[in-house]
Amino acid sequence: MLEFADLHLLFAAEVKGLDLAGDLDDRAFARIRDAFARRSVLVFRDQDIDDGQQIAFSARFGPLEATKVDTPGAGSKVVILTNVDGEGNLLAPTDRQILNGRANQFWHTDSSFKEMAAAASMLSARQIPPAGGNTEFISMRAVYAALPKRLKDAVAGRVAIHDYTHGRTKIDPRLATEAERATLPPVRQAMVLDHGGLGKSLYIGAHTAAIEGMAEAPSRQLIDELTAFATQEQFICSHAWRPHDIVLWDNRATMHRGTAYDRTAHRRTMVRTTIAGTVSTLADLQTT
Repeated sequence: MLEFADLHLLFAAEVKGLDLAGDLDDRAFARIRDAFARRSVLVFRDQDIDDGQQIAFSARFGPLEATKVDTPGAGSKVVILTNVDGEGNLLAPTDRQILNGRANQFWHTDSSFKEMAAAASMLSARQIPPAGGNTEFISMRAVYAALPKRLKDAVAGRVAIHDYTHGRTKIDPRLATEAERATLPPVRQAMVLDHGGLGKSLYIGAHTAAIEGMAEAPSRQLIDELTAFATQEQFICSHAWRPHDIVLWDNRATMHRGTAYDRTAHRRTMVRTTIAGTVSTLADLQTT
């Protein structure tokens, strides 16, 4: 029997009584989709599925993104996030995969650096360390609802510039490759998204490089102030991974980050599928 257990007062729920390796009828999927719209993050425990099954389930939520250039899984429907090479050896601390993992410890939203920002992401745990490596989420609808009027006024009608290289350069100025720089130029995204009856959300993250129409210093100051407000403990739900967990999250209603673990001693392999956006964030641009 399908059940939903709240994981946080503001958002996130665990889905119980479901085997994703089996058949999922339209009625059950409709309940999952409805819960996802309301809760923004869904956790599915004990789901021992392969890439094909993950792709098939993800695709029920919408068309999937192809993985970007110079990323493990490039050109396919999966992103492989791991600290292990093809022979099962732990990667060196200077490997690009490890450095990108460190960059993912900044609060961000997937593919906000693409003109058509991602709608959602699904991550499955194939190998996990014995400690650490949690994924933390923030409800950006709850954040927006709690923003002081001064900050709501500051972001109303605003457009931010999102740049893939912006967050990566904090780890290493050379981390973004030439191919990534060429295929992922900076893009414009609305700073406030409207989710209809579910409310509005603040849309920022590690890829937010600047605010259009503002000088560099006040732009950076506002982004930093919004980030500090959003990352308060009351807005955060932390997921401690178990083998075969799957987590689905709404990229337009949450921010997330990975947390540290001992990459030099323990293996971690995760597989992500990304549900593409179908409407530009600029369509929700607030003018008042």
